[in-house]
Parts: sequence; structure tokens; C-alpha cells
Amino acid sequence: YIVVIFAIIIRSAIGFGSYSGFNTPPMYGDFEAQRHWLEITQHLPISKWYWYDLEYWGLDYPPLTAYHSWFLGKLGSLIDPSWFALDASRGIENQNIKSFMRFTVILSEIIIYTPAVFRFTRWNGRHIKQSPIDQTIAASMILFQPSLMIIDHGHFQYNSVMLGFTLLSIVHLFYENYMLASMFFVFSLGFKQMSLYYSPIIFFYLLSRCFNHSDTKASLFNRINYLRLILIAISTVISFVILFGPLFLFGDLENLSQSIHRIFPFARGIFEDKVANFWCFSNIFIKYRQLFTQQQLQLASLGLTLLGFLPACMITVLYPRKCLLPWSLSACSMSFFLFSFQVHEKSILVPLLPITLLYSTKNTDEIAMVSWINNIALFSMWPLLKKDGLLLQYMAVFLLSNWLFGNL
Repeated sequence: YIVVIFAIIIRSAIGFGSYSGFNTPPMYGDFEAQRHWLEITQHLPISKWYWYDLEYWGLDYPPLTAYHSWFLGKLGSLIDPSWFALDASRGIENQNIKSFMRFTVILSEIIIYTPAVFRFTRWNGRHIKQSPIDQTIAASMILFQPSLMIIDHGHFQYNSVMLGFTLLSIVHLFYENYMLASMFFVFSLGFKQMSLYYSPIIFFYLLSRCFNHSDTKASLFNRINYLRLILIAISTVISFVILFGPLFLFGDLENLSQSIHRIFPFARGIFEDKVANFWCFSNIFIKYRQLFTQQQLQLASLGLTLLGFLPACMITVLYPRKCLLPWSLSACSMSFFLFSFQVHEKSILVPLLPITLLYSTKNTDEIAMVSWINNIALFSMWPLLKKDGLLLQYMAVFLLSNWLFGNL
């Protein structure tokens, strides 16, 4: 409990600072985008969520984000309905709405992400015979990952919800609850499409667990656990139907199609701003947008991304071991971050989750490697955080995390 309380205090302290788009009309930034989604989900029917005024922060995240926004908007409207008055509340920046929005991020993280972290460290601690104190230390190191803290509670987003659902999926894979694992991963996808970075490994791990690897003499078809395969498929389909079904039920097929179109914005370009990936770096020497068409860049991005995560997928299929899962997820998601299409600076949070889980190991060299990667990731987001006016928070979380990890 002390670790959780301290984590809340640090996150609250970060929240006293600026945020994305503060005092920068007419579009403001991510804070206004998230607040605006709470606004439109309050006042519009589901059939219009993905259509309304797309030039001003149109909803472009999967439906679980919309349902999450609807719930938080209802909660906020009980306090002050003017915070989410349709159109009239655009650009609102008073201290009360800031405090409420900051509170919703902390609340969401406590409900989803924090319990997932402790469940993971508990399972891993038992597996490698860690003491309860060591398990708590590992959990605190994961909870105090600097990049996630400053993006969610400084810049302003709800990445911890997506990452929390993914982590719950990983935990249930470890406990061999495959239906629950598939359900939680669909929820992660349904909250933020960036969790697709993990999907090849999750898919191949679940598929591989449907085979009997010990009986090498039996034919391929006789080694398949058909019941497990069917149950995983049913769980996955039902989860998608629960998330996307209301878009069709209270709208139509065109409404469902519009949501998918909004979720995958291929028209934006190969990369965004100063993201630390392959395309942004090499664009210094090769001006891709001038030399190639959008379709050519999409194909090149697809090819390099596939090539990057293929080895991790092969290892997962041939050796579906629980201890290798964080490594495989790290390699796969990092391939997406480096080579995929339309990558943002904040996307580094996706590979950072499985990488940071390696803090739970006993190997000091691995812990040192994870600390180094976390520092590099935080450094890569400096242009974004500088623009947000988060210099003090940036330096504070950098020093705090390195002190906690034993680097100072």
C-alpha cells in the first residue's frame, strides 16, 4: 500500500505542471482532445461519435476508449455539466477541469494498471523464488517507469489503461487462463490500436499453446487441442462483438466502417514529428515523402516491420515458454516502433512495457540494460515534453527513477 500511495503522490505532483496544448488555441492539444471526447460521448448518439466535426479532434481511438470517455464524462457532469457542454466547452482550461481530468487518469491507472503490475510480479516472484520484499521492489520499479508517468500525468493520456489490459493478458497467459488472456488483449486493442504492436506474439503464443509439443510422433492434426482452440476463438470473437457491436446495433454498417477508418489513419504520413524511429532518422539523408508515394512507403514499412518481428514469432511458435514472453513482446513491439507506418513519439511506451517487466529478474545485467533503455526512451521524448512545458517534471522523474533503480 505504501508503494501505491507514493505512486499516487508522485503522479499528482506531476499533474500540477502543464499539459499538451495548454494555452495554445485554436486546437489546443491532447488534453483538449481527451476532454472533447468526454463531451461528444455525453451529448451525441453512438451513431455520430465517429462522424462529429472531424476537423476538431474527431474521435479516432477504438470504441472502448469512447465508452471510457462516456463513463468519465457522466462522472464529471455530476460535478459540473459546463465542463462538457457541447461545443460551448471547447478550450476550457480552468483549474477545476484540470484537476478532474488529472484525477480520471490516476483513477483509471489504479483500477487497471496497478493491480496488473502486482499480479505479474507476484507470479514471477513465485516462479523465480523471489521474496515478497523483492516482489514489491520489482513492482515499484515497474510502477515508477518515468516515460509512462510523465506522458499520462504530464502530457496527458490514458496509456496505462491499454498497457494494463495487455499486462492482464500476459498474467493470464502465465496462469494458462487462455480465454481470459484473449479477452483482456482484445480489450487492450479496443482501447488503443497501438497494442497491435503486441498482436503477432500474442497470436502465435496462443496458437502454439493449442498444440501438444511433447508428442512429436503424432501427426500435426492429432497434436491439436481443438477444444482449447475453439474456446480461445469464441472468447476473442465475443470480446470484439461486445466492443464493436454497439456501433452497428445503434448505428449501421457504415458507422462501423467509419470507426475502423478513423482508427487507422494511413493518410497522415510515414512518421510524425521527431519520433526516434528508423524512418525519422533516415529521413535526414533520404527524403522519403519526395521520392516515394504513400502506397510505396506503406509497403516498405510493412516489409521492414514483418522482417523485424519474424524471428520473435518463430521463437514463440517453436518454444512457447513463459519466461521468453516478455523478450518476444519487446522485440516484436520494438520492430513496430522502429519500422511501422505513422509512429508517434509516445509509441515508445508500447515496447517499454515488456522491457520494463524485466526489472522483475534477478539478473543485474538485465536490470542495468532495462534502466539504460528507459533513460534513452525518456530522452527520445524530450522535444515533445519541452513543447508541453514539462522541463521540471522531466528532470524530476528522470532523477527519481534513476535513484530508485540504483543508478545514482
